[in-house]
Amino acid sequence: MGAIPMLDVVVIAAYLLGVTAWGAWLGRGQTGGTDYFLGNRELPWGAVMLSVVATETSTLTFLSIPGVAYVGTLGFLQLTIGYLVGRMVVSGLLLPAYFRGELTTAYALLGTRFGTGVRRFTSSIFMATRLLADSVRLFATAIPLALITGWPYPVSIAVIGALTLVYTYFGGIKAVVWVDALQMVLYLVGAMIAAVILQDLVVGGWGEIVSQARVAGKTTILDFQGSLSVPYTFWAGLVGGGFLTMGSHGADQLIVQRLLTCKDLRASQQALIWSAVMVMAQFLIFLLVGLGLWVFYGGIEFERSDEIFARFIVEQMPPGVTGLLIAGIFAAAMSSLSSSINSLASAAAYDFWAPLRGVVGDEKKILRAGKGFTLLWAALLIGGATLFIPLSTRTSAVEVALGIASVVYGGLLGAFGLGVLSKRADQRGTIIGMVAGIGVVMAIWLTIPEKVAWPWFVFIGTLVTFGVGWVMGRGRSA
Repeated sequence: MGAIPMLDVVVIAAYLLGVTAWGAWLGRGQTGGTDYFLGNRELPWGAVMLSVVATETSTLTFLSIPGVAYVGTLGFLQLTIGYLVGRMVVSGLLLPAYFRGELTTAYALLGTRFGTGVRRFTSSIFMATRLLADSVRLFATAIPLALITGWPYPVSIAVIGALTLVYTYFGGIKAVVWVDALQMVLYLVGAMIAAVILQDLVVGGWGEIVSQARVAGKTTILDFQGSLSVPYTFWAGLVGGGFLTMGSHGADQLIVQRLLTCKDLRASQQALIWSAVMVMAQFLIFLLVGLGLWVFYGGIEFERSDEIFARFIVEQMPPGVTGLLIAGIFAAAMSSLSSSINSLASAAAYDFWAPLRGVVGDEKKILRAGKGFTLLWAALLIGGATLFIPLSTRTSAVEVALGIASVVYGGLLGAFGLGVLSKRADQRGTIIGMVAGIGVVMAIWLTIPEKVAWPWFVFIGTLVTFGVGWVMGRGRSA
């Protein structure tokens, strides 16, 4: 594709260096673990809302979602119906439980209800899942960077990881949230610029794009068929998407940590509910860009659907604008990676290290340990992304990452359901239920994935976990 223009290099370099320095500066004056991991519980809900959206978006949305519309329809948007419903349930059911005490991680709630065994078990599952899923996300970033710079995948992964680590290490959650907010604005602006350029490149503009897409049946949003094997239907979106977002936003430290940085329950609920509205809007924008790309390229097949938007950015955008959109790709990657590193470090420090060392409440020691865990998890994520390179297939990376997360979210969500809704459940029954729920979904994923689509995984896992945990429970003594 040729060398990248110098103007684009300048734009990208200025963004990367600027955001890294700003993020590190935001962390000045930290005095303890609560400051480093929870921002002293005083971050504004608007910034937290943008951070939530940026965290769940990542490079996969920026690159993969246009590709989903390119090869399919607008049906992916059905998932956002469940996203809104699921956030409402979490807002009304789980967030009040989180804010009743001074909880430091999502799994501290389960520790209070069932004991340290369940807390550590669920935290371990979170760590393993985040490591796998976010290694895939980081790998996805290497795709456009390889196209743009000619660097090998490992080099691209290392550059993104190193720059993100700098501001995450020094800035903590405060830097993560504020940089996330900036980065989300950047990649949304980038997507809208792409839409404007498509208007000029396609004869007839967006009117022609929509017309051709409608004739081809690609503007279909709602699909009411009842098959479990079809991933994007109304029912999969409502039920599957609802349970998926309840798992990701109610039982995953990655998102819960952000919600705990708000000053009170109401602010946290505002951040969560409005994040659903933002997700709907951004998914629609990225899917429409995918339709525009489909018309522009005449529907030709690409080896990887994740490459389509990246190629358009590199080949069709004018200098300077290309740099801005590439910076948007970096932004999406860095926002998710920084969130993962910080949430993994907080879980390791609060759920394992502090209790085992007998230093619960010693904020200075937790701060030092947290920074050490930040370095460790950054290295593991970078290594995991590198290992994923030879394992990649033609499957959309966004579906791979969501599939990995969905396998275990049912077990986590079922455990939280037992903790909040059941007096009968106990530690032993809850752990057995989680093993059963995750095991059933794993078996489905490995043996009959063509019969049960991934959006149903969390729903199935939750039902199995809750049912087995309730039956195996012996009740709480008076």
